Amino acid sequence: MLDAVVFNDAGLVPAIAQDEKSKAILMVAWMNREALQETVETGRAVYFSRSRQKLWRKGEDSGHVQHVKEIRLDCDGDVILMQIEQVGGIACHTGRAHCFFRQLDENNEWQTTEAVLKPPGEIYGTD
Repeated sequence: MLDAVVFNDAGLVPAIAQDEKSKAILMVAWMNREALQETVETGRAVYFSRSRQKLWRKGEDSGHVQHVKEIRLDCDGDVILMQIEQVGGIACHTGRAHCFFRQLDENNEWQTTEAVLKPPGEIYGTD
């Protein structure tokens, strides 16, 4: 299974998390071979954190786990698409339902279009 995936020079492949019911794109992250293998084995989304240089088991700190319902590989073999069930309804570390909460307006300015559902300090216990 892993041999069909085309990892980049850093050993990573982009992974898109899509809500299985609404079909909304919740987030994009990176996976290395180990993260993809663990995701397949456990049914829980595991990514590779480029900033921390280690595996990131989605929800390990926040509780906002992603249960993987289906995994697809694109035609070139270089992008993973996962249909997921988002526990708690929050996928973004900013406390929003998804990471795509900014929209470019007619003045070429980014406007925030999604409300914070839970402040990050409450999620991560930093308040």
